[in-house]
Amino acid sequence: MKQKETLLNSLRPNGNGKHNGVHNHNKKDQEKLENGKYEEMGDEHVATSYETPMRDDAFELSDDTKIKLIEERFREIMDILGLDLTDDSLNGTPHRVAKMYVKEIFSGLNPENKPKPTMFENLYKYNEMLVEKDITFYSNCEHHFVPIYGKAHVAYISSGKVIGLSKINRIVQYYARRPQVQERLTMQIGKELEKMLETENVAVILDADHMCVSSRGVQDTSSSTITSYYGGKFQEENTRNEFLKYVDMRK
Repeated sequence: MKQKETLLNSLRPNGNGKHNGVHNHNKKDQEKLENGKYEEMGDEHVATSYETPMRDDAFELSDDTKIKLIEERFREIMDILGLDLTDDSLNGTPHRVAKMYVKEIFSGLNPENKPKPTMFENLYKYNEMLVEKDITFYSNCEHHFVPIYGKAHVAYISSGKVIGLSKINRIVQYYARRPQVQERLTMQIGKELEKMLETENVAVILDADHMCVSSRGVQDTSSSTITSYYGGKFQEENTRNEFLKYVDMRK
């Protein structure tokens, strides 16, 4: 309880209207803000690690507590923007946004929501490529918190295990439902499937639109981003080309 109270205190504003603890910008951070380096990093699409950056105490607060705290802060944001929060259309927005963040679009941050794979022995000895293509996914850019959306194409060659088809979709959705960069998302899906299937013979392609490119910054609405992950036999040209042919990326 004491640890939780300490965390809650770090989220509350102090007398100067600033937040305590890890949530303060230090002097170096402030200098970066002033020099525009944070903006530059976002536009350069930088990812700092393969793992999603998370604090050790990320799950000490319950979902209900997180929703309450986010609601309070989003209400403050709307108020700062000058919106009339007494309006019937806007009054419930802070709670809706908070609930959406915790229970929906960022639910993939919580390991308790990780899909439990349905695995089967490959009794019928199917040793060819299995492809699940055109899996729709929605994620959010971790630099601007605006949507990334597109299609995932996933393939594997069994080394003794097969997975229920719906679980492939659920793995894609789980890792998509967190603040992301597309490169990391691609790798997380690929490595998770390798672990579950106990094989390196996994391929992943993501083809996505980024609202941080189309709705702000350069405002390019015609481009999309493609990332790939090839393990095991998919690093061989013939196997990779077969996969690309199935997903219509190589005629």
